[in-house]
Amino acid sequence: MEDSMSREKSGGWVETLRTVVYAVIIALFVRTFAYEPFNIPSGSMVPTLLVGDYLFVSKFAYGYSRYSLPLGLPLISGRIFDDQPERGDVIVFKLPADNETDYIKRLIGLPGDRIQVKSGILHINGQAVERELLGPVEISGFAGRTSKVLEYLETLPNGRQHLIREYSDQERSDNTREFLVPEGKYFFMGDNRDRSQDSRAQSRVGFVPHENLVGHAKFLFFSQNGEAAFWQFWRWPTTIRWRRLFNGIE
Repeated sequence: MEDSMSREKSGGWVETLRTVVYAVIIALFVRTFAYEPFNIPSGSMVPTLLVGDYLFVSKFAYGYSRYSLPLGLPLISGRIFDDQPERGDVIVFKLPADNETDYIKRLIGLPGDRIQVKSGILHINGQAVERELLGPVEISGFAGRTSKVLEYLETLPNGRQHLIREYSDQERSDNTREFLVPEGKYFFMGDNRDRSQDSRAQSRVGFVPHENLVGHAKFLFFSQNGEAAFWQFWRWPTTIRWRRLFNGIE
């Protein structure tokens, strides 16, 4: 009787372990080849993405490269099942400077494009990109102080529209030289134009190789404002940004 109970107990542990292993394998497969979760640690994509947003990124949108794999394992050369991104896509990519750090920005320049910012206005191939002033927005700053930033609706040449913010049109990155995007590379910018380190900073970000694209940001699945610690569960309902949950990313 004791031997029978021991075998049943052993069999139960084996079955539990097998279930856990299968679950891990399925999760790794989904994360590698379908959708991977990311969180937003900085305000460079405000107002599209806020600090504390959690989103799913489509890993199959542009095919797969070594950076689609865990730890960037060099098992894929170039890209397979390749598909080209579109101007205006919000994309997660590996920072070219180290090929490890995840960045998320909006795709502005395609291979062969000429990109320049003049007095805060984006120019693509010599043409000014249309932007419509929506008005000033009040934001919270250090020690509870508030300030105002201008919000615009920007319309890219392919008709894609998105919101951007500008503190002024004379910040450091509001007047640039003209950048010619090389073949096989892309030019990215943050929607929070004066608070974004992006392809305008050639020594830090620069042009992003096609191979470094990780995936297309698709939708938010969670968002919280950071005013409650993880153990303060009684405050969670008031810190979750309920209206942002399950929104698509434009």
